[in-house]
Amino acid sequence: TGQFGAASGSVVSRCAVIRLFTHRVTCLNHWNMQANGAGQDRDLELSCRNGAQNGDASSTGVAHSNGLVSITNNGNSVSNNSSGVSAQPVSTNSSTADVKKKKRLSQCEEDVIRLIGQHLHDLGLNQTVDLLMQESGCRLEHPSATKFRNHVMEGEWDKAESDLNELKALMHSPSAIVVSGNVVLCHEQQRLYRMKFLLLQQKYLEYLEDGKVLEALQVLRSELTPLKYNTERIHILSGYLMCSHADDLRAKAEWEGKGMASRTKLLDKLQTYLPPSVMLPPRRLQTLLKQAVELQRERCLYHNTKLDTGLDSVSLLLDHACSRKQFPCYTQQILTEHCNEVWFCKFSNDGSKLATGSKDTTVIVWHVDAETQQLKLMKTLEGHAYGVSFLAWSPDDAYLIACGPDDCSELWLWNVQTGELRTKMSQSHEDSLTSVAWNPDGKRFVTGGQRGQFYQCDLDGNLLDSWEGVRVQCLWCLSDGRTVLASDTHQRIRGYNFEDLTDRNIVQEDHPIMSFTVSRNGRSALLNVATQGVHLWDLQDRVLVRKYQGVTQGFYTIHSCFGGHNEDFIASGSEDHKVYIWHRRSELAIAELTGHSRTVNCVSWNPVLPGLLASASDDGTVRIWGPDPFLDVQDPEGLTECCSMDS
Repeated sequence: TGQFGAASGSVVSRCAVIRLFTHRVTCLNHWNMQANGAGQDRDLELSCRNGAQNGDASSTGVAHSNGLVSITNNGNSVSNNSSGVSAQPVSTNSSTADVKKKKRLSQCEEDVIRLIGQHLHDLGLNQTVDLLMQESGCRLEHPSATKFRNHVMEGEWDKAESDLNELKALMHSPSAIVVSGNVVLCHEQQRLYRMKFLLLQQKYLEYLEDGKVLEALQVLRSELTPLKYNTERIHILSGYLMCSHADDLRAKAEWEGKGMASRTKLLDKLQTYLPPSVMLPPRRLQTLLKQAVELQRERCLYHNTKLDTGLDSVSLLLDHACSRKQFPCYTQQILTEHCNEVWFCKFSNDGSKLATGSKDTTVIVWHVDAETQQLKLMKTLEGHAYGVSFLAWSPDDAYLIACGPDDCSELWLWNVQTGELRTKMSQSHEDSLTSVAWNPDGKRFVTGGQRGQFYQCDLDGNLLDSWEGVRVQCLWCLSDGRTVLASDTHQRIRGYNFEDLTDRNIVQEDHPIMSFTVSRNGRSALLNVATQGVHLWDLQDRVLVRKYQGVTQGFYTIHSCFGGHNEDFIASGSEDHKVYIWHRRSELAIAELTGHSRTVNCVSWNPVLPGLLASASDDGTVRIWGPDPFLDVQDPEGLTECCSMDS
């Protein structure tokens, strides 16, 4: 028994595909009307209706004109006819004159018909497939491929292996296949060896599951080993001989067991080695539809929800559209508890808290309600005599470090839960400790300033290492646990390794780097550059990727951030009192948020709630931005207000 693949997709996507098919049949009927007359076409249309009505009630083992025989096996439609089918248009029983009058299908039209036919077959609409193929003159796949499919699904391994010789003539040119995410050029002989190996591996495992150990050993010794292909895998297969029972075998081999599931999965792998003109890749129409949906989402400027690769949550009848009203462009809350300029804000790593630091010498920790997305004052941490210009959460959010402006030689390490000061660190009264970054292990941190201090310390403030003569503006620890990035007064970012005491240049700008932050994957860095604005750098290739336009950046320290799902967005404060938001791939701002009355010093995007953004300003307030609070998700006007990259 065989099948093209398990039926998938939602009711909506199925209906959309069937509508496409209906449109195609209508076009074909129009061509037939020109060739055979309206009366004959009405008869054919009537027979189509009758066939469609009876499509689900076909008896077991009924042959179809598309070359496939459909039977029912546990509710799955499979094929068992060994007769061949052609991948090219073939003539029907109509007269030669009628055939000549029919419009010849283009290659694109043939491909579409085959895709629709494959999908309808996966849904079990086999008589509908018959009608489609009969009217179009197309067939789903090559006769040799059909025979090979049926033998694989029936477990007739000797016949399936023999079929490979027929398929060899159809694999006359190299083809690119994807193996572990890499494109590999696979020639004819290599493909045959791989296909044969996969067949014999399935045969071997099925013998083992049936308890036929001697037969399995014979396959391993006399068939798999002589191939001299993937010897490492053969050693692993030989270990399965020691499995005491079938469940143990399936668990160790990570195999579904003998039957439809494993053979269908095997056939999906085998199809990747055959040209699509011979056998369509499994669920090809579904793959194309998913790619189309994903591309539309990627090109949508305001798409800020989790990327769902399935089709169940979308309609194929409309283009994807996200509204600006669904984006964090609207003031949800204004926090006014600080009584002076607010210099910094930062959400915790788990998104449940927000810390804000002010010139008023306090740090306020706010609790974020995940349901209402409203913030409530949780704790006030006092005693920072010079004010608080920078904050850093520990990786587990248990601790919070606060730094002051240039004149401050101290930093404070707070226990967030208890509100107690664990460490107040100061190496020298002449120091300037203005920036800090946590090591990923949460047991160490680095700190420094523009007076030449660059320290690595433990949680008790004990000095572990130091680097002399580095005038630090901003710091970041990479995920490798060894490399520390530091921007300095030479308009550059360098990487410092405290283990082997080496350093290297990574980024070089032409103007002072006021601050920078690094993406979660460590690949990109976002720089606020004096008089230039916001720059995006690729740290791996060490190249400037993009310069974002619109922001006003002088010599004030302004902190920008990555944000949104997959960090697709960039936000920054500005000296013109606005918050600017860009899509990562577009240099033009997609939103300018107004409301603050003085310079916006810092922005922070919630890492868990992508619709929540915070901004801190010299006007003494912290604004929380979110979607339009009056947005009705059913409002068609709101949902269609969408811009793409090309807009």
